[in-house]
Amino acid sequence: MELFLIVAAGAALAGFVQGLSGFGFGLTAMALWAWLLDPRLAASLAVFGSLTGQLIAAFSVRRGWDWRTLLPFLAGGLAGLPLGLWLLPRLDVPLFKFLLGAMLVIVCPLMFFANRLPHVRGGRTGDAVAGAAGGVMSGLGGFSGVAPTLWCTVRGFEKDKQRAVIQNFNLSIQVVTFASYVGTGIITADMLPLFAIAAPAILVPSLLGARLYSAISEQGFRKVVLGLLSLTGVALLATSAPAVLGRWFAS
Repeated sequence: MELFLIVAAGAALAGFVQGLSGFGFGLTAMALWAWLLDPRLAASLAVFGSLTGQLIAAFSVRRGWDWRTLLPFLAGGLAGLPLGLWLLPRLDVPLFKFLLGAMLVIVCPLMFFANRLPHVRGGRTGDAVAGAAGGVMSGLGGFSGVAPTLWCTVRGFEKDKQRAVIQNFNLSIQVVTFASYVGTGIITADMLPLFAIAAPAILVPSLLGARLYSAISEQGFRKVVLGLLSLTGVALLATSAPAVLGRWFAS
């Protein structure tokens, strides 16, 4: 019962964040799931939940496909995804928590202050590199939107253009990631009951977040979410660092 509650709570919170901002399902859900779930189970749930939320958003917050802007991100994402898929089964629990905590501590403050960073021209090469980073992180657990979102922000994309890029990039990469998880056996039949718990838990919060998208300031809400995720990252590092660093020094 505790497992079902943790899965439902993580899915509901992450669904709302993703519905509002267009990204962040994996980071938000993992902040809860990484404490109790096996890395592969947590990653599978994050990819499934992110894909479910993106499908809901595709109908509730519609954004057009600007292929000239989107294509470099997608090309990079598809190139980076195999590396993430290769790394996932090789992560043990302490190392998984350590890497996730480090990512939260580094990425969340960057995204918190992203609007203050100087805008860069970037170009298609930079877009492809950001997409590749998103592909690797998608394979590790559905974090596909983090790097592209940060990159779009420092490039100075306006709100709706950024939402269009991230929403369509995430949807495309998560479809491929989920299919890859199924094809490589990362997703197994015993996970299906937890998927059945996560899917309805995502639905209403995701729709609520999508409705609030145009009504409230994303920036203020995102600052609160990123602040909490940063603190979660610190906690994950504190609990996993002794074991991980002990191994490194012992070897």
